[in-house]
Amino acid sequence: MLTERKLKGALVGFGFISSHGHMPAYEERHLQEKDVEILAVCDVCPAREAYIPKDLKFYINYRELIANEKNNLDFVDISTHAADHFQIAKLALENGLHVLCEKPLTTTTKEAYELLQLAFDSKLVLFPCHNYKHAPVINAIRELIQSNKIGKVNAVTLNTFRNTHAIGTKEWKPNWRRFKKYSGGGIAMDHGSHSLYLAFEWLGGYPKSVTASSFNLSKEKFDTEDNFSAVYEFENGVANIHLSWTAGVRKVLYTIQGDNGAITVDDDQLQLATWKIDELDKKIKWNIENYNISSSWFDASHTTWFNKMFSSFKHAIVNNDFQNNEIVDAYFCISSITKAYESIENNSNKIILDKTFPLNF
Repeated sequence: MLTERKLKGALVGFGFISSHGHMPAYEERHLQEKDVEILAVCDVCPAREAYIPKDLKFYINYRELIANEKNNLDFVDISTHAADHFQIAKLALENGLHVLCEKPLTTTTKEAYELLQLAFDSKLVLFPCHNYKHAPVINAIRELIQSNKIGKVNAVTLNTFRNTHAIGTKEWKPNWRRFKKYSGGGIAMDHGSHSLYLAFEWLGGYPKSVTASSFNLSKEKFDTEDNFSAVYEFENGVANIHLSWTAGVRKVLYTIQGDNGAITVDDDQLQLATWKIDELDKKIKWNIENYNISSSWFDASHTTWFNKMFSSFKHAIVNNDFQNNEIVDAYFCISSITKAYESIENNSNKIILDKTFPLNF
């Protein structure tokens, strides 16, 4: 029984997020929870072997790793450049392994559909690393929305500012995110999933249209956008998303607007503003509450959020939840991103999205 033994895994891709985020979290969990063990690591760059724990096997070819280790493994954790997610996940699923995959799940909707179909047919868990859902300040937002203090959510804004794209390891193409060959797109492809899956949750559904624009302020060097803005229309409201790699600051600024108030987030600072009409003078009376919720936003590895996400992955495996909500969100993330690119290519015209999930549960 999986509940009575460790999940055994392998990491495919050992760049910054895997070596500074995933691996330390696995090591901590191995010591404290004793329910996971990493057996092998794969990276295309042989120099990365120097950074893995000495008791782990190292491969430079993921096909060789899966062929040799599949009988010893329960899952693979994929943290390579985005353009390779599909082929690695597909091979892992074909060999009977569950898959935990960094965002974006794939770089095309067609590939996402194929992976989901394969996972469903194989009764295996395919699970995205939607780690922002587990940040403490996001947990606080969730509790406030569920408390109905701001009423029904009707609009959200999600602004993510970065002073640069995330730089990869020096041993292999540090600027891979800025080349479409490796990334599948720019900041929308790299970071859009985080904003989208939060918008899905806060607005209670998936978007029905998008109008988007983008800019590449570094086009002399790179072929992907470094600034992206989009308006997504939902049945219950609207999401405004802005992403920048040229902001001069690292920051998240979110607002969640409801019928009776709003939640505003500036990194760790959360403000809850609610109002009501005074019965005597008929004037609006405001109530403002301010909170500081430490969430380690400046730690790009987000290692402190990882194990809550991994617990959800394990729960899906133990409960045979191969039709989990997380993977549905991942499908609509890539669908929403690619439709935004379609809008950009068509002079920022509104593009209609299909909210119907293409697979039957």
